[in-house]
Amino acid sequence: MNLFKIQVENYRLLKNFSMDVEENLSLVIGKNNTGKTSILSVLDKFLTQSEKSRFNFDDFNIDFKEELENLIVGDPVAENEYTAKGIKLRLFIKYTEICNLENVSRVMMDLDPDNNLIALGFEYILLFEKYVEIRKDYNEFRMHEIDKKSKSETYKQKSIYDFLEQKHTDYFKLFRKTIEINKDTQIVNEANFIDLDKESISIKDIINFKYISAQREVANKEITKSLSNQTSKIYEKTETSPEQNKAVDEFKDRLTETDSQLSEIYIDLFKTIIKKVANFGGIKPNESEIEIISNLQHRELLKGNTTVVYKHDDNNKLPEHYNGLGYMNLIYMIFEIEILIQEFKREKERRPADINLLFIEEPEAHTHPQMQYIFIKNIKKLLGEGIEREDGMRGKLQYIVSTHSSHIVADSDFDDIKYLKKDSNNSVVVKNLKNLKKEYDEKTSQYQFLTQYLTISRAEIFFAEKAVLIEGDTERILIPSIMKKIDIEEEAKHKANRERDSHFPLLSQNISIIEVGAYSQIFDKFIEFLGIKTLIITDLDTVDKNDMKCEVANGVSYSNDAISHYFKNPLLVDLKGYSLKNKLFNKVNENWINQPNGKLCIVYQTEENGYIARSFEDAFIHLNREFIKEKKKYFKGLQNINDFDDNNNSAYHLAQNCIKKKTHFAMDILFNSNEKLTNWQIPSYIKEGLLWLKKD
Repeated sequence: MNLFKIQVENYRLLKNFSMDVEENLSLVIGKNNTGKTSILSVLDKFLTQSEKSRFNFDDFNIDFKEELENLIVGDPVAENEYTAKGIKLRLFIKYTEICNLENVSRVMMDLDPDNNLIALGFEYILLFEKYVEIRKDYNEFRMHEIDKKSKSETYKQKSIYDFLEQKHTDYFKLFRKTIEINKDTQIVNEANFIDLDKESISIKDIINFKYISAQREVANKEITKSLSNQTSKIYEKTETSPEQNKAVDEFKDRLTETDSQLSEIYIDLFKTIIKKVANFGGIKPNESEIEIISNLQHRELLKGNTTVVYKHDDNNKLPEHYNGLGYMNLIYMIFEIEILIQEFKREKERRPADINLLFIEEPEAHTHPQMQYIFIKNIKKLLGEGIEREDGMRGKLQYIVSTHSSHIVADSDFDDIKYLKKDSNNSVVVKNLKNLKKEYDEKTSQYQFLTQYLTISRAEIFFAEKAVLIEGDTERILIPSIMKKIDIEEEAKHKANRERDSHFPLLSQNISIIEVGAYSQIFDKFIEFLGIKTLIITDLDTVDKNDMKCEVANGVSYSNDAISHYFKNPLLVDLKGYSLKNKLFNKVNENWINQPNGKLCIVYQTEENGYIARSFEDAFIHLNREFIKEKKKYFKGLQNINDFDDNNNSAYHLAQNCIKKKTHFAMDILFNSNEKLTNWQIPSYIKEGLLWLKKD
């Protein structure tokens, strides 16, 4: 039995949210403020339902707040037209014929043996009778506020949101239900349900939810003893498990012996105070005579009397707070997972719940990249063992890990990843990366290449707001400095015009630079999948009639597959004449279509000072020939250096014959740049692309 889908309505950013859940690990990723914490929070509030997890008015989705306001202040809605509204959580469960159905039998809505689906509903909603009541009460509140305002000009009149913030709990109520679900469409029939509270049906045995929050009690301070305090919790949780009985009994025996020894010592240690108490006398003989004896409680003893230490060498052990927060955080999580697994196991009189769901939020906190790799490598093994008790009782464990770490993503399976992003309406949607596989031709190795490349090299793109796809090492080395140069130039321009730049500097934006070689066309489905603004910087790559590379002036065609793919095989003469607006695309019905509001831009070398270059090196040399000549003795990546002195040699010739290694040439440019990068120029095609990317 397993949870296979979570749906949420009207909770924070999760307006109409649906996420598939994998049988083991679901890795939830996305940029900041895309709802990762909201998933944990809504599960906690509905499944835990503790006092600290009560709903707040700010938990309502912004659009729902406006809808609620219209319901209250607008025209009244008749009962037969009213639909109960509020925050909703749906959990979809699938079972098989080998599952124990004892716990779920009372929540099954369909006796069809082929329907193995269950839908559990949790709601914080406004029913019709409360809707009528809230309209009446708010009107009285509003009139009272108007009256206050009329008596004092300085009084700030409270809004409907102020009213709801204080009073929503009087009108919204919690409900738990099981809902009819169609086995073929997986669509629920909201009209047919069983109220679990009215029927006194508990779901604690169906689903058991635990979590480790990102706000962990870890600090490298002497007074905190975060890890040491966990040892008592581990002891409390493991004491009743059979595998610990022998050690527990031995522990108790030692405490009994220690009690006897300490009680003898206490006779002398406390004899003065005991005598003073006895002197007060009492109504009966010996009434005020006391003894102080040792009574070491095995549960309480560990709370303040165990210390986690780090073994420095054979002779030295260091206290826990001497180590870094990264190691403390990792060990804390391992301890906490052990505690929660013991809680999932339950007492031997009760079997584990049918579904055991563990949510780990941002395990990467305080840890360096290598430790993040270690975590994700080992977490599957640690949790994959599930819940197994000494008495043979077993339980499955599903776990959701949310992360901002590209290092964790890089060492994870693509099929586990759930990518969260905001849509055009500022609501969060989720995409399963395993669905990308369906987009690629199974006969090719493109999907395999994409998954291997992204998980090994460039997983940070998942957390970017924008992306630049480049061909090679030269651009990878230089693009950050080119961005800096553009920022400096743009700041100076706006300052001279006494105007404010309405866009953030490039280096202040969350832009991921990804080296894709000559394979940017393979990334087209992935670009569409991410839905982020993307710039592809590529080369014109002209060829002559024999398909040999040549100077653009002598070219009859080009060999760039990316240009062919995105522009739909244009002629070279067309490419030469395209402006920036011709290079903007959106995906429409599986095709890249040129549109002025396109989120994809593809730039390549264009005419500059009467010359069109074939490559970046060609374009840079054409613009910065004097810069290189002036600094040529410092350019270690050049050969045939004297060719720069012959003005008859074209930039194409110099790029082909004078550059020993492109990466060395790129480093030479940076090494010979002045502080503000003003002694060389940016090729116009790169500059226009980055200025386009800079805009929102």
